[in-house]
Amino acid sequence: MAPSTTKQWKVGGKSGFDALKLDESASIPKVGDKDVLVKINGASLNYRDLIIPKGKYPFPAKDGVVPGSDGAGVVESVGSGVTRFKPGDRVVTLFNQAHIAGSLDGASLATGLGGAVDGTLREYGVFDEQGLVAAPKNLNDLEASTLSCAGLTAWNALYGLESRALKPGHWVLTQGTGGVSIFALQFAKAAGARVIATTSSASKAETLKKLGADHVINYKETPSWGEKAKELTGGVGVQHVVEVGGPTTMAQSLKAIAIDGVITIIGFIGGMEKNQPTFLETLNNICTVRGILVGSRLQMQDMVNAIEANDIHPIVDEKVFELKDLKEAYEYMWDQKHFGKLTIKVSA
Repeated sequence: MAPSTTKQWKVGGKSGFDALKLDESASIPKVGDKDVLVKINGASLNYRDLIIPKGKYPFPAKDGVVPGSDGAGVVESVGSGVTRFKPGDRVVTLFNQAHIAGSLDGASLATGLGGAVDGTLREYGVFDEQGLVAAPKNLNDLEASTLSCAGLTAWNALYGLESRALKPGHWVLTQGTGGVSIFALQFAKAAGARVIATTSSASKAETLKKLGADHVINYKETPSWGEKAKELTGGVGVQHVVEVGGPTTMAQSLKAIAIDGVITIIGFIGGMEKNQPTFLETLNNICTVRGILVGSRLQMQDMVNAIEANDIHPIVDEKVFELKDLKEAYEYMWDQKHFGKLTIKVSA
């Protein structure tokens, strides 16, 4: 018999992590004709999850939302009109539930899990069948849960602009050791590309090399790391920059980029500052700068195929939190104690 209640977290206000409230017995919505009831076994956190309760998220977020875009689990039941899944299937959530293919639009933007609509930090969730993807067969639920945001964002950064998609032999520049950057490194190496990674930690530099980075630059020791990256390519520059720092790193990304290269801006974890490069720098460097918000279901299915074919396993932090300890998980990630993706064990 299907459950009628679920434990779930909600974001009540913008006062910080204290705005996170646990409901021990929330009602599970009725499963509609095209809906799927999922028992969520694993979830993972993103920087976006941390800034929503702080009131700093620039995209739609409703008050009282169940947080979390990333989730993986098992189908419990399906509506009478569902054709894509059956009970027992393993699934992963799609970040923007209505972004099926092509470019993101306003309607799809209003379907972001854990922001505009209720997300994954709950034991059970009801989702439209179009907002789920079959989980990779080679990943467990904690690993699979990391794909919804960070994995798909990295894939879109490298392949989303089709005329400039990643090719074997290309150079890719990644920043730091967060989820998107690590995924970009793994996807690039699987495609036969070369990767230059940045970090400020000697121990993390060794881990990046073990993951396949061709070169690692310590950005504290080498403040002009963009110029160094270009030098490492023989003066040509990198074809792709996965830009996670935002205003604080953009100037150096422009120093690293090759002619007709692509800088994909996916975040601003470095914070905001006034002295930023101007739009004219895209002309001076003859490059494309694009902003993205994750990706489509079609891209996610391509990514899943690549993960299975290459047996890619997401890098998951050794510390795994229980659902009841969500606030502690937010603090742990905010303090940047994690490496790769931080995961939450939602159900047994």
